[in-house]
Amino acid sequence: MKNNFDINTLVRENVLKMKPYSSARDEFKDFDVAQMVFLDANENPFETGVNRYPDPQQVNVKAVLAKQRNIMPSQILLGNGSDEVLDLLFRAFCEPTTDNVITLPPTYGMYGVLANINNVENKEVLLSTDFEPQVDAILDAVTENTKILFLCSPNNPSGNSFSDESVVSLLQNFNGLVVIDEAYIDFSLKQSWVNELDEYPNLVITQTLSKAYGLAGIRLGICYASSQVIAVLNKIKPPYNVNELTQKRALERLADKEKVKNEIDTIIRQREDLLKVLLDVKFVSKIYPTEANFILIKVDDANKRYQELINKGIVIRNRTTQPLCDNCLRLTIGTAEENKKLMEALKSIN
Repeated sequence: MKNNFDINTLVRENVLKMKPYSSARDEFKDFDVAQMVFLDANENPFETGVNRYPDPQQVNVKAVLAKQRNIMPSQILLGNGSDEVLDLLFRAFCEPTTDNVITLPPTYGMYGVLANINNVENKEVLLSTDFEPQVDAILDAVTENTKILFLCSPNNPSGNSFSDESVVSLLQNFNGLVVIDEAYIDFSLKQSWVNELDEYPNLVITQTLSKAYGLAGIRLGICYASSQVIAVLNKIKPPYNVNELTQKRALERLADKEKVKNEIDTIIRQREDLLKVLLDVKFVSKIYPTEANFILIKVDDANKRYQELINKGIVIRNRTTQPLCDNCLRLTIGTAEENKKLMEALKSIN
């Protein structure tokens, strides 16, 4: 258990002092609304299905997620994609031109982009050659103004999950927020770090419905943290940041657990089939371990092989410009039919 951690020491002074905006739907919280006449929010009164503002706190979606994750709704924040959640963390905890964050390339590029947008220094500490956090180097890079450490696990673009020992060491020895991005956790055998929220008050987990749940188009990101951290983020989030259609579609998909599980299992089986085929592709020199819905491979000439696949109608991601990813390509797992086309294309290239 991490003791003596005070979230208020990390929050920006102006955020600590501010009073959040209170929307019409925030002020009226009566649950018996069937007979009420709503004339408080300057809405169009004619029914379109979406003429009313959405629930600003997404109570129904949070209730489902809280039950599934065995946590409290007060430990959940929802955002317009994970990118909004990440941006809110910068805006709440990082003072522009003063504070810094630490990222571990190669990793998800938006951490660095958001640092630039918020005028916050991004201190990069490369992963090891086997894509593990270099704990000592990370802790050596920490200063009194280091507010957030970003861990992507399973990592994008490498696909591996970080060792529990490394993560625990960082949680115990870093006094800022440790944000674990679990966008791909549903494809891994590892348990989510959500189960450790009560153990580490500086732990923040981000997840998404874009990957395993197949809802990239509705843009719903999730943040799990202590109630204290979530309360800070709620102070600065836009009042209606998750629209009504997104909330409804999320509830439908979250309720269909068996279908989601079947799709995840199918993707994992397809991933294993593709891994076997890649062993016999002559221009592939290394296949990296993966616990995500993609595979990172090292080839003889990434630019050449990328273009050859484009010419065959297959779009993958060329990651050769990323640190530690020289001549690497990232292959997303598609449907059985799509993967068959990819396998045939790979076999046909000399």
